[in-house]
Amino acid sequence: MALPPLSPEQRRAALDKAAAARKERAAAKEALKRGTLSLRTVLASDSDAIRGMPVRHLLASLPHVGKAGAQKLLADMQIAESRRVRGLGPHQRERLLERFAPKT
Repeated sequence: MALPPLSPEQRRAALDKAAAARKERAAAKEALKRGTLSLRTVLASDSDAIRGMPVRHLLASLPHVGKAGAQKLLADMQIAESRRVRGLGPHQRERLLERFAPKT
């Protein structure tokens, strides 16, 4: 089934919305990397852009994790690689938060 054709205005609005979502996700990942934003805050976000981000990208942006570490964490915690932030269950969220809790 083909999508209906978009008017130029609808296409521009969709492109602008997508660009804004990419910027928001990039800003969140950069803030996580710098340590100015906590994983708890990101997981609690009600932003559609953040909630639609793959968990593997979120984990890869954490300090000292990277792409390979994110894949290993997902496997260890039994979280599907295709899982998005909005799709995490409460137990998965808690395990991630426990794993990345600040050391006191």
